[in-house]
Amino acid sequence: MKNYILRRMVVNVPVIWLVVTLVFLATSVLPGDFVAQRLAAQDPTSTDPAAREAQMTRVRQELGLDDSVPVRYVKYLGSLARLDFGVSFASKRPALDSMKDGLPYSLQLALMSLVIALSTSVPIGIISAIRQDSAIDYGLRFFAILALAMPNFWVATMLLLYVVRWKLWDVPISTSPLLWDDPVASLKLFALPAVAGGLASGAGIMRLLRSQMLEVLRQDYVRTAWAKGMRERQVIIGHALKNALVPVVTVLGLTLAGLLSGNVVFENLFGIPGVGNKILVAVRSRDVPVIQAFVIVIATFVVFVNLGIDLLYGMLDPRIRYA
Repeated sequence: MKNYILRRMVVNVPVIWLVVTLVFLATSVLPGDFVAQRLAAQDPTSTDPAAREAQMTRVRQELGLDDSVPVRYVKYLGSLARLDFGVSFASKRPALDSMKDGLPYSLQLALMSLVIALSTSVPIGIISAIRQDSAIDYGLRFFAILALAMPNFWVATMLLLYVVRWKLWDVPISTSPLLWDDPVASLKLFALPAVAGGLASGAGIMRLLRSQMLEVLRQDYVRTAWAKGMRERQVIIGHALKNALVPVVTVLGLTLAGLLSGNVVFENLFGIPGVGNKILVAVRSRDVPVIQAFVIVIATFVVFVNLGIDLLYGMLDPRIRYA
């Protein structure tokens, strides 16, 4: 196991390096001039071209933008080797600080969405599989397809309008409390986007789990368990579900990564200062170090999630061995 983890870590190094290179090149060829935009915003009445050019030269030197792209790339790799993601052009703070500020909010929203997706998809998928082609099965599959067809931002908007219209509770958009700071207020804020995010994810997991359960229930060892007179709960939970979850785990890991990095709409709609909200601000202000830091950290997170999924396979299926 240790050798396998070590090999995977070595294999992931080129992947992360490729992500770093692509992010650096993509941000280096962005149209427009950040320095010119920044100076124009600071002093829109300036009409002296020579003074403006001198200011632009000085700011480029301060930000390290006066070097060529290859030189900046080598310097950037050296900084990343020291876990230095640079300094934000706008706030003058370390670029990683913005990530640290927004990560707790995005992580809480992603985990709440995942819990909702799992708590609904697993039992519904099992019921749909063991009641195949019944009215219950058709009804559950219909609602799953409906959940997949509805855009999650539309669902979130409708939920927010419904809560506000019927005054079910006050959504604390202006405060954005975390669960460990104020559990009640946090649940009021995060419940709606978590439901909207978990709805489509849960529908996809439910359909996959149903198809896997149907395949597993036709296996010989399940028939043997039925023939031995085992109870339905023992057969379904103890034998069938464990093997049916193996491909679901793959989707589960990718779903978590997608929820963590793809909640831009929810965070802007509900005023949650998470990762998606902050990276959108960075893109609008052309804050290149912050953009690079966000993309690299999220990509690294996805790489390690995939490694964790591979290790989890062996726990779910003893036939999988890591040499």
